[in-house]
Order: sequence, then structure tokens, then C-alpha cells
Amino acid sequence: MKSAFQFVFACYIAVLFLVTLFFFFPVIAILSIPNKLPFRVMIWRVSRFWSRILLFCKGMNVSISGKFPITGKNYVIVANHLSYLDALNLFVVIPHYFRALGKIEFSRIPVFGFIYRQTAVLVDRSSNGSRTRSMKSMWRVLEKECSIAIFPEGTFNETELPLTTFYDGAFKLAASTNTEVLPIIFPDMKERWHFSAWWKIWPGINRAIILDPIAPKGKDAIAINNLKKEVFEVMNNAFKEAHPLR
Repeated sequence: MKSAFQFVFACYIAVLFLVTLFFFFPVIAILSIPNKLPFRVMIWRVSRFWSRILLFCKGMNVSISGKFPITGKNYVIVANHLSYLDALNLFVVIPHYFRALGKIEFSRIPVFGFIYRQTAVLVDRSSNGSRTRSMKSMWRVLEKECSIAIFPEGTFNETELPLTTFYDGAFKLAASTNTEVLPIIFPDMKERWHFSAWWKIWPGINRAIILDPIAPKGKDAIAINNLKKEVFEVMNNAFKEAHPLR
């Protein structure tokens, strides 16, 4: 019975996404024309409003624990990654304008890809040159614009472990710019959308736990690796303390 409801619910979510996508697309398209910071902030506001609507209509209200740090300061924000819902969660949880590191493949999706390009710093992981350019872009964004959000696992965690191995990129960025890392965990996402099937979606509370910022302690390879290990341990321990809701 639950599986049948999940399938119907997943179809409802797909229709909901497409309907709202074509509603918000013209607004974002118009705001993207100037390609200037005030308009990118407005696009972020629209995206945040859209994310709230989607999560509310899915019956997935976000419950936030912890406080986002002081305004006027940029962070390298890292979060665990289990499904496409994580991006919506970030827009709801982070109260200030930010940009995310995103895969270039998503930018090629018709209509949605255009919106994706307006909100993300794109990287092609198959290209060393693209990774270098995206790192430089993130340096500029952190210095002149806003915080950067990165999923350090790189792709969906399709294991039963809370976290999988972190890539170095987020921590190299933090160390090279002397920017604090702000960890966030979403401990209930396996219950909201399980990786075993596209239709295994279930409404409920999405908890977001904002952890304390962690400052880099150097810029060399050892310091970067230590920062990565520290952030991983802090997030992993937070998972152990946050038992999943059903």
C-alpha cells in the first residue's frame, strides 16, 4: 500500500515541479538579462520562494536547528548530499544570498538548465581546465559577492552510511581564501527520498542542523587534509546524535 502511494506521490511531485518551473521561468529569465549582482540576488529570492512552495506542497516542511552565523561574512557552506531535495533545503535554510557549485551537465537540461546557470558556479569534473576556472570563479564570488555552497561528497550518497568520502575542493577553497567552513546536515533525507528508486518519496519533516563554523589552520596540503577530516568528523558525529525521523 505504501509503495503504491509513493508512486502516485512521486508523479504528483513531478507534475508540481513542471508546473511551477514554467511559472517561475519567465521571471528568472527577465531578471537574468542585466547579469549584475542586484539581479542575481533577486533571482536567489525568487528561487528561495519557489523552493519553499515546492517543499510545502510536498508536505516536507524544514525544521532548522542551530543558527546561521553573523551576516556580512561569507562562508564555504558544506552539506551532505542524498537527493535533488537537498538543493531546495539549502535555499530554505540559508537566509542570505549564496551561490552553489554545480555540475555542468544539469545546465544542459532544457528550460531548467537556464535557471540552473543563473544560480550556480558550474564545473565540468571531466576537465582539469574547467575545475581550475570554477575554482577561480569561486574565489571571486567569495571575495566580492557571497557565500559558496558545496556538496563535498560530489554526488549522491547511495550507501547506508551517513556520509561518503569528501573531495578536497571545498577545503582547498576555504584554506586558500582563509574562509570558515560552515557545515550543515540533513539527517532525514533517506526517509524523504530514498536512493533505491526514483519514486520512493515520502512526506515528513526535513530537519536541517546548522553546525558551528570551522576555520582553516593553514594553506598547505596537510592543513587542507586536516580541515577536511575535522569537518567530516563533526558532521558524522552530528548524524549519530540526530536519529532519523519517520
